[in-house]
Amino acid sequence: MPAELLDIRVEKNKLREQYKNIRANIENKEAKDLKIKNKLSNLWAYREAERVFAYVSMGTEVSTFEIIKMSLQKGKKVAVPYCVPGTRELRFYYINSLDDLESGTFGVLEPKTDKCEIATDHSGICIVPGLAFDRSGHRLGYGKGYYDRFLNSFNGCTVGLTYQDCIAEKLPSGRYDVKIDIIIYEGGFIRTNGR
Repeated sequence: MPAELLDIRVEKNKLREQYKNIRANIENKEAKDLKIKNKLSNLWAYREAERVFAYVSMGTEVSTFEIIKMSLQKGKKVAVPYCVPGTRELRFYYINSLDDLESGTFGVLEPKTDKCEIATDHSGICIVPGLAFDRSGHRLGYGKGYYDRFLNSFNGCTVGLTYQDCIAEKLPSGRYDVKIDIIIYEGGFIRTNGR
């Protein structure tokens, strides 16, 4: 592995630990999650989207449960990710309610693939998880590359949800990292220079 790639990996791993710690200590998380949800609901790209691709939150991530419920109530088609076993591939499936979810890879709630329709049209808005984001749209993910692979085929607007304490001026990025179009946090949003 080239030294430059090794350096980026080492730096990203250090930052992952740093931002996991920051997120674990976010104060007033529920109130901040509500503010983030409300900011998303007022975003033009969200209001206009027929399809919402959303991660199913866990742990210290910005909660998406109320976002998923809100989107379904608004009549949007909501797709959530399924990690294909033995690969680093995400497939999104449409759900009709949170009851269509079951525990899956990494303990994350995933769609019941035998009951849900696969989402083949990759347009609309995609709500992307991340430990941190920078003002240029770079994302610090969990290191597996699932979302970067999926986002290469996504044709719509990408949105990262985070807390103000998890916005960096600049994050290390590699050639396969896909930038996010908009970052939403409890205090507002940042339009990045996109993909």
